[in-house]
Amino acid sequence: MKKKIIYTILIFNVLVFTACDDFLDKSPDSRVEIDSPEKITKLLVSGYSDGNYGVLNELSSDNMVDNNSPDDSNNGAYYNLSSWEKMHDEIYAWQDAVSSTEQDSPSAVWNGCYNAIAVANEALARIKEFEDEGRGDEVSAQKGEALLIRAYHHFILVNEFCQAYKNDELSKNDSGVPYMTEPETEVLVKYNRSNVTDTYDKIEEDLLAGIKLIDDGSYTVPKYHFNKQAANAFAARFYLFKRDYENVVKYATIALGDNPADYMSKFWNEDQSTTTALGYGWIDATSANNFMLIPTSSWLSRMMNTRYGCNREASKGTIYGKGPTWQSYNFNPCYSGRLYLRSSQEYGLFFLAQCYEFFEYTDKIAGIGYGHIIRSEFTGEETLLCRAEAYVYLNQISAAIADLKIFDDSRKRDGYDAYTNLTESVIRSFYTNSNTLFVQTFNTTLMSPDFIVSSTQKPIIDCVLHFRRLHTIHNGMRWFDLKRYGIEITHKIGKYTVDVLTWDDPRRALQIPAEVIAAGFSPNYRESTSDNSTITKASESLQD
Repeated sequence: MKKKIIYTILIFNVLVFTACDDFLDKSPDSRVEIDSPEKITKLLVSGYSDGNYGVLNELSSDNMVDNNSPDDSNNGAYYNLSSWEKMHDEIYAWQDAVSSTEQDSPSAVWNGCYNAIAVANEALARIKEFEDEGRGDEVSAQKGEALLIRAYHHFILVNEFCQAYKNDELSKNDSGVPYMTEPETEVLVKYNRSNVTDTYDKIEEDLLAGIKLIDDGSYTVPKYHFNKQAANAFAARFYLFKRDYENVVKYATIALGDNPADYMSKFWNEDQSTTTALGYGWIDATSANNFMLIPTSSWLSRMMNTRYGCNREASKGTIYGKGPTWQSYNFNPCYSGRLYLRSSQEYGLFFLAQCYEFFEYTDKIAGIGYGHIIRSEFTGEETLLCRAEAYVYLNQISAAIADLKIFDDSRKRDGYDAYTNLTESVIRSFYTNSNTLFVQTFNTTLMSPDFIVSSTQKPIIDCVLHFRRLHTIHNGMRWFDLKRYGIEITHKIGKYTVDVLTWDDPRRALQIPAEVIAAGFSPNYRESTSDNSTITKASESLQD
């Protein structure tokens, strides 16, 4: 039996801090209680969302297939596999999710992010009181963390629920998300969505103000907070999405130091003889590659190998496929012994470490409780790949290849000698137009005329995106890459339907949660038929 967390929340869950229930029960006015730097520090522990966007994004992306659809040979379909829950059917079909507000739903991500933002704003309000008293130095580190928390969670919201950033001018035409900067004291408030450019500008303002205040010495366990490396890794990711490549290089280099290889995981050549060792090894807080870890509530691993799985072309393009330096193997040996299945390999495989579930029993006899996934939200590998991508657009191809080689070498497993050395010529020979599993059409110039990928740059960017897809498999980041490059996605749905999500499809922005819309919030645009049902951009029938 599964038990899910039920969220009972106001539109933004303002002033309800789950980690502060004890003292809120004693006094309804938190300002009476948060009266010391130590208490602000403790408050900010609850400033990280427990909503996990992995399920939503993996189902939306090309990392999953519907096992109930025919394969390329028009056979091998099962047609009767059940999904973990109805919401997964909605998300995979790019429909508005209306069947769940629980774990892994749009509501969970929305509420989790705004809950964290509310915590940050409450902390900042208390910090302002210290500053007014001339005691700002006592809480400068807490201010830095609060600003980074606020910036990061708005960044997740704008990339989930809005169209991808295009450029400052074009993105003024795309609806953003409300940027909350003050503790809310009213229940029913009308919020202005503004636009994506405005949201990005405010994220950047908080990011730059906060990053210089971060002090690792203020944390008991820095890896579970915005420490200096995590803050700079976030800056690198933010500027990558904004296409400010010089700043990507600047902040990634601060995070990685003079020897980025020191911040690549040693996971691939460590002994993980049990699934527990595998799961704990991936999110090891002592590992130099893990810059920041975030505990979340999620049933991510339960989704694998049900109706939807990393199977067929999805697995061949990721965990069970070839690559530029491991073409002698059917899949990269780094995954040997680390790929798992739930029912049958015919339903697909998954990389267990990325979605290892920590189960919290609330009733052992009944077998119910909560599923938890700890996200490696910022890592040395992803930060390095951000920099490699930026180097390509700065026309520093040799520097990009050097970073890609560091990443690739870190995943080479001892005892396997048929690897090829990663070079520019190896990359260009592997990422050709005929290799469609790893080379997709970019629609960047259609999204934004200034987002140009030259023919010289294209194979290197294909390699970057392939490596990013491998490193972030199952955690949802692939969806963001598909959005920002305008890569079109095809989903076979059941026996008869093929749906193509074009580069300009409005469904690339996840729909605002239904309960938020019901409260008067403006929804994302959807194309509708006369009977108000959502239509697809392209579909055709499959043969039975």
